Amino acid sequence: MSAQLDTRRLLVLAVDDEPHGLNLLVDTLRGNPHIGRVFTAVDASEALRVLASDDPEIRERKDQGLPAIDAVFADLQMPGLSGMEMARVFNAMSPAPVLVFVTGHAHEAVNAFDLGAVDYLLKPCSQNRLDRAVDRVLEKLKTVAPPTTGAAAPAEPDDDEVIPVELAGTTKLVPRSSVCWVEAQGDYARLFTKDGNSHLVRIPLTQLEERWEKAGFVRIHRSFLVALNLITELRMGQGGYQVVIGNDEKLLPVSRRHTRELKDRLTGGR
Repeated sequence: MSAQLDTRRLLVLAVDDEPHGLNLLVDTLRGNPHIGRVFTAVDASEALRVLASDDPEIRERKDQGLPAIDAVFADLQMPGLSGMEMARVFNAMSPAPVLVFVTGHAHEAVNAFDLGAVDYLLKPCSQNRLDRAVDRVLEKLKTVAPPTTGAAAPAEPDDDEVIPVELAGTTKLVPRSSVCWVEAQGDYARLFTKDGNSHLVRIPLTQLEERWEKAGFVRIHRSFLVALNLITELRMGQGGYQVVIGNDEKLLPVSRRHTRELKDRLTGGR
């Protein structure tokens, strides 16, 4: 890992809801010779969308078993999901980006370090001070074990991805484990959860299918993705097969092209 860091520039994400503060942070980051590409976000929800995006460079890093972003430089006080709450989501990722907080509130430094941040910068941040923070990021990255193969390691069963959902001006975090099925709605997807609610997210169904395959989600139709362990029955209905989901016996259609694969998944290939 250290040899790789010596030859490549870092991919980082700057997060601040104040345009002036974000511009200053980006300019200062670009003034460091170790920083390569700088993504930006105005709040935690947008930051999470950046890490989950289909950007070619981010996708390539994930395929190599690297974090989507090397480091996140984030403000602590933001509307919706706070920097602290965002940090908890980042820390649950595997592998996780390195965290640096940039804020005007010095009294929150202890909490920032409790969340695993490698540094805490006070606004306005000088170039020299940010450069020292980048050095700490580099040191932290050198301690991370490199992936054993060129491909990302399969997600462990307890790795529970969290999807940020905008709801009436607030950001709600929806764990993947709470999702029963997903329905495609154009470029969006609607998540149906175990509590009977549904949430519209701007993520295509095909992208969720790729990300959640190893977590036990299976495509049963061009419009539906289902948690395999919640299917209680596969039955023949009018016009083809249907699956029964959970105790409320929700019926969803199974397309002909997905029927054989679904039967194999449900029976273990027998």
